[in-house]
Amino acid sequence: MSVVPNNAGERAAAAASPDLSPGEFDRLFALFYDELREIARRHLRRERAGHTLVTTALVHEAYLKLSERPEIEWREPVRFRAFVSKAMRHVLIDHARGRGTRKRGGEVIHVTLQPGSVASEQQSVDLIELDEALSQLASHDPRLERVVECRFFGGLSTGETAEVLGVSSSTVERDWTRAKAYLYHLLRDGPQAD
Repeated sequence: MSVVPNNAGERAAAAASPDLSPGEFDRLFALFYDELREIARRHLRRERAGHTLVTTALVHEAYLKLSERPEIEWREPVRFRAFVSKAMRHVLIDHARGRGTRKRGGEVIHVTLQPGSVASEQQSVDLIELDEALSQLASHDPRLERVVECRFFGGLSTGETAEVLGVSSSTVERDWTRAKAYLYHLLRDGPQAD
């Protein structure tokens, strides 16, 4: 995959195309490649030392996962980055499951979580447990789960998250606070029955 110069206008026009052919998808991915590598770095910074996936591999695995879904609509650059970030999270979860983190005592992938800030050095959480907690959060309030995906995994700002979700920035801030508290308590206390 070659990297195309990052021209903001060209990237916005490419991302605004509603249905992308495989060639257009490749072009869009290349246009955002540097940003996607930064998102991947952010994901991997939360992982344990010695994790076997590297930044480039995570970006490329997300590309492979997304290239199998031609029906996806790419409306805006912010949505594209959020969607790729979500795919990266799923790649990491699949990788953790493949390593046998639960059944065979394999290496545990850790991310950090606490009520004041989702990313913290104070408490580590198994990525699979976090995914299960996010699923429970989604069943409780789907928008809260989307806020976590955008802010924590996608690295989007409050304003960008508001744009993706079609809500106000103050709503995103309230949802972000609620989601962090919900996840903190869920991960601290263990799964809750609905």
